[in-house]
Amino acid sequence: MAIFPGFSDKAEFRTLTTADGVTMRVVIEGTGPNVVFVPGGDQVADAYSQQFAHLSDRFRCISYDPRGAGATTAPSPPWSMEDYARDCAAVIDAFCEGRAVVTGLSLGGLVTQATAIDFPEKVQLAIPMGTAAYIDGFTRDWMQAEIDLRKQGIVLPDYFLAPHYAAYAFPGKALHDPELWAQIKESYTERFRERDPQDTIDQWQACLDFDCRDALKTCPVPFHVIAFSEDVQTAPSMCKVVSDLAPNGTFHEIPGLGHVSLVRHKPAVVASKLRDILIQALSTA
Repeated sequence: MAIFPGFSDKAEFRTLTTADGVTMRVVIEGTGPNVVFVPGGDQVADAYSQQFAHLSDRFRCISYDPRGAGATTAPSPPWSMEDYARDCAAVIDAFCEGRAVVTGLSLGGLVTQATAIDFPEKVQLAIPMGTAAYIDGFTRDWMQAEIDLRKQGIVLPDYFLAPHYAAYAFPGKALHDPELWAQIKESYTERFRERDPQDTIDQWQACLDFDCRDALKTCPVPFHVIAFSEDVQTAPSMCKVVSDLAPNGTFHEIPGLGHVSLVRHKPAVVASKLRDILIQALSTA
């Protein structure tokens, strides 16, 4: 089984090298308004393959491997969220004629916000999912613990990878579906077995260092923030802070979904929400 569901044979694979010396693997599928999908922490472009399958009939879907994941290479860390935003802006310039809708989950949600703040002229609409304006409380303690664990050289055994990480990604009902759990167990074991601990440290530290609470207050880009009711990593209350701070912010909460339910669990539900937001927002733009 693949770590992530695969792209269709209609997907195009490109390579982009930026002025900052980042060489990114980029995937494009579909025609229509440009929508850039920014992967979450430890994820690659393929995490959005099921979203592409549902949305590329009406939208030109674009994603890429971010710094610290997949086939993308970048200058030595530390990296900041501003670095990630410049990478996203470079993708928009290279493949979207300088303007696009930007959406992303988790780390990708933070990148979505940073890109809208730093490059508002390039972002037609921002749709961060499972996100935060500043990471605090339980989520901060958990992420810092994961970073510190790796800094101490502790390696989780294969048999513990899926039970550990899946609990933060999917709701209880999903984990207790035997067929779905078999898929998650295999893919999560393979995914995190191959993960470079330093890449996780560098990506997650950029998330913990990010605080856009003040900058959001003056960001002119329209925001549609998507939360998932069963999200352990970024609870709906964290997401709502983002929509409340943005001058033109709208909050959406999808019931019954967890942080990564857009992969394998309920991709069609997330895609339906994205489609509704995109059609409505772009028709009135």
